[in-house]
Amino acid sequence: VVHMEPEKLEEISRRISETRTSKFQAFIIGIAGGTASGKTTVCQMLMQALGDQRVALISLDEFYRDLTPQECENIVDVNFDEPASFDLQELVRCLQHLRDGEYAQLPVYDFVTSRRSLHQVRTVAPCDVVILEGILVLHLKETLELCNMKVFVDTDDDVRLARRIKRDTVERGRDVEGVIRQYTRFVKPSFERYILPSKNNADIIIPWRENNDVAVDLITQNIRSKLGMHDLRRIYPNLHVMPATMQTRGMHTKIRSRATPRQEFVFYADRLIRLVVEQALGYLPFAESEVTTPVGESYHGLTFSRKICGVSIIRSGEAMENALRTCCIGVKIGKILIDRVQSDRVQSGRSLHLLYEKLPFDIGERHVLLMDPILASGQSCASAIEVLTKRRSVREDKIILITLIAAPEGIHHVCKKFPAVKVITTEIDEGVDGAGTVLPGIGNFGDRYFGTGSAADEPVRLLSGNLSALNSEKGSSTSNDASNSHPRGSSEPN
Repeated sequence: VVHMEPEKLEEISRRISETRTSKFQAFIIGIAGGTASGKTTVCQMLMQALGDQRVALISLDEFYRDLTPQECENIVDVNFDEPASFDLQELVRCLQHLRDGEYAQLPVYDFVTSRRSLHQVRTVAPCDVVILEGILVLHLKETLELCNMKVFVDTDDDVRLARRIKRDTVERGRDVEGVIRQYTRFVKPSFERYILPSKNNADIIIPWRENNDVAVDLITQNIRSKLGMHDLRRIYPNLHVMPATMQTRGMHTKIRSRATPRQEFVFYADRLIRLVVEQALGYLPFAESEVTTPVGESYHGLTFSRKICGVSIIRSGEAMENALRTCCIGVKIGKILIDRVQSDRVQSGRSLHLLYEKLPFDIGERHVLLMDPILASGQSCASAIEVLTKRRSVREDKIILITLIAAPEGIHHVCKKFPAVKVITTEIDEGVDGAGTVLPGIGNFGDRYFGTGSAADEPVRLLSGNLSALNSEKGSSTSNDASNSHPRGSSEPN
């Protein structure tokens, strides 16, 4: 729960909207059903299945209106299961903002006091999919008109009552007797009057006795087909987004939060880097291999068929080196330093300035894993790829660019200019602002990872403090012809 100044919110929405086409609209799914029918479980399964899309979950319960003082005194007589209990005007406003790719500020409702918080709101960022769940979602005309897909979760009455008793006593501070009395007096009549008839408005009806994975899979496939026209992967077949899970989304939440201390930032960044490196290794060529197991049986498997090496773009790319070393025994790692400060040259059509390079002498014979955690405008990565292809004769199709977060501008620049280069990322962000900052982004990755201050004078610090150290590495792994690399566990020489 956060609060954001309206002026700042409007500015961020404007900048993000500039990265979208004017025809963009989020896909809105309405999920209804009786009280405690399993709507939230269905929503969570859909969010996990759509993990590589930006998904926002909104509950109709967040839009309960404030009770009057008289209603609070006689709360047992208040019917929370009828349309008049909700602030429909505010609900429609928030849904329209999200549908149009804008930020929305949702109220925070306190079920103990039956009033909204005066000091807190929930800010929801622009997303690809909006899931709206609530008992009356398919009854209200206002929400029906906004939903692209309508789902009804059908559950036995006795099961719903048992679930409601557990939920309201544990989460909402109510007693069992009061819950049953409210159910008999208001909930059941409202279900028969409003909710059950709205089942006829559903596109999909899910009989919810146990987790219905088949229904969720079918819904997910349909949503993906609807979203395909907005997916950059449909434009660039060389762009690959690592399948997201609740775990990876949790890691992103940690590293994106400004409140995360450096030690935790490094820990979760390293975990994500390891995952995306493992993902990238799967795109290298393999050859069939047969081995003998300890019990004397044959096993037909695969082995890497080519030599590989890593190249980090200084300085943030160096944070990804340890993950590659962990995955590959004796891997050679080169370095490239691009003058990022001279970005104004890009606007005038000139390339960024190469300050330093140190690469394996036989890099032209290897598959190259190019590492940079953040792909913003794509200028630095494009310059590094040009160094590899033009100066060192590395074929484009042997280069894999690994990044944690990519902006659409960088994806367009790299994937269009180098269609044979594979780009592997964990998430695609909204865009880049006028200062070159990725939104919503992660801040300055190098500063947060290495614990340094402003990166404004980074090239100066690197040249004065680190360049001599880099030059002194000659004779190390990048110049040692004997240290060929394999995935960990492999023992054959390249």
